[in-house]
Amino acid sequence: MKRFLIPLALFLVLAVFLAVGLTRDPHEVPSPLVGKPAPMFALPRLDADAQAPRFGPKDMAGKVWLLNVWASWCVSCRQEHPVLVSFAKSGVAPLIGLDYKDQRADAQAWLAQFGNPYTLSVVDADGRVGIDYGVYGVPETYVIDKAGTIRFKQIGPVTAEVLQAKILPLIKELQQ
Repeated sequence: MKRFLIPLALFLVLAVFLAVGLTRDPHEVPSPLVGKPAPMFALPRLDADAQAPRFGPKDMAGKVWLLNVWASWCVSCRQEHPVLVSFAKSGVAPLIGLDYKDQRADAQAWLAQFGNPYTLSVVDADGRVGIDYGVYGVPETYVIDKAGTIRFKQIGPVTAEVLQAKILPLIKELQQ
């Protein structure tokens, strides 16, 4: 009789793990960086030559801002792009682009074709900054507060719903 209790106990434990897993939203992947300082970097701007000053998070000190990781080869980036263009026109907060593992000419042509919502974009050609930020894939968007702390991470395209329900209220709260 006891030899049947061990498999039954293991089955019950697995059933509990499965039940908990099924209650979670698969689109929400917790980020260990939320609540921690944004990783520092100094990258060249997409619109400037190699001698131009580099941009980094320290340049945004004292401002609430968004960092959007994107690429010209990213299909989902096209989906979120109109939402970002609309957000940029509102002037609520600066939107910085991080062009991830992309060719400079391709990225510039993509922005010329679809519109440039970014205050500025920087080039992360080898993807090292993306690794520091824990990028799972593009697009991803981070809300960073005045002290340089990551307050929110959106994995996947920013939709109008996410913008209205999560990002804009958080920005308004952080700007006070």
